[in-house]
Amino acid sequence: MTTKQKNIVILSITGVVLILLLILVIFSGRIPLNDDTAAGNTPGNLNNGGYFCETDGKVYFANAYDNYALYSMNPDETDLTRLNDNSVSYINAGGDYLYYAMSSSSNGSGLGFIRRTSGIYRSKLNGRGVVCLDRCHIVTMQLCGNYLYYEKYDNTDAVSLDKIRIDKKEKQTLAAERINPNCFVNGLIYYPGTEKDHYLHVLDTSSDTTNVIWQGDVWDPVYQDGYVYYMDVANNYRLCRYSTDDDVVEILTNDRIDMFNVYGNYIYYQVSSQDAPALKRMLIDGSSQELVREGVYQNINITSQYVYFNAFGETVPVYKTSTFGPVNVTAFDAGMQAALEYME
Repeated sequence: MTTKQKNIVILSITGVVLILLLILVIFSGRIPLNDDTAAGNTPGNLNNGGYFCETDGKVYFANAYDNYALYSMNPDETDLTRLNDNSVSYINAGGDYLYYAMSSSSNGSGLGFIRRTSGIYRSKLNGRGVVCLDRCHIVTMQLCGNYLYYEKYDNTDAVSLDKIRIDKKEKQTLAAERINPNCFVNGLIYYPGTEKDHYLHVLDTSSDTTNVIWQGDVWDPVYQDGYVYYMDVANNYRLCRYSTDDDVVEILTNDRIDMFNVYGNYIYYQVSSQDAPALKRMLIDGSSQELVREGVYQNINITSQYVYFNAFGETVPVYKTSTFGPVNVTAFDAGMQAALEYME
């Protein structure tokens, strides 16, 4: 083989290697797409801050005992692992990735200057490979198939609904108004009007078109099995459900409520009362109402095994009770212990 032939062979091999490396880089950076109807978290959890998210046998949560740092655990509260140290909320999961609103504070120069970074972030399920998708102030967000729909606000445009693809492409503003994307089911976002009415609207994510499907007085809708559960704004925020099939409203309780969450056959809800505030639960048809704990609570997040919540105005302790079993309120000691072990 002549020197010229050898050089041609070497150059050819080098070219093939470079092409293979380029293909490897391209494909290693690709984000596998989700099913178009995949939702990142339950509407009820996201309406309550999105601090817990369960998927594929794992619970990802913002640990209030550790400044809301991102952790993972099994649903039975074993194998707790700290994933990163930034404060997170509105946790969503899809495929091999987590998506969440994140904020972190650090000391800057000057007299007590604080630099704060907020935005939507993506990471692998182990917390690594964190990527900022949009640096902004988040009101709430939901993973809808391959897009994140999110309400954000700034000092210029106030609140708007934006969306961005999970690979950080196709970012756009959809509406210069409040449209809560939390209730995403089968390609549709159910949301209450806020500008001119509180009617029940839907946004079709295949076309990003909207329309009114019912002229009710709705707040924080949660769709499940043909019913929309909601707070009735016109009637002192009582809890009702509306059948989308039969066009019928059922009153579940006449108590004024502050927030609620629906999971399986149960609704957990906070009764607003000067004399007897309490966290309660009932079956989804309004029957079997029972007390969970007296007092004022918030951030009702539900997994397959536990309901988590905390007292209004207090970060900790975080309380829990069995989702489907008998009521037995205890502290979320596993979260506290994991935080203490990390700090040691």
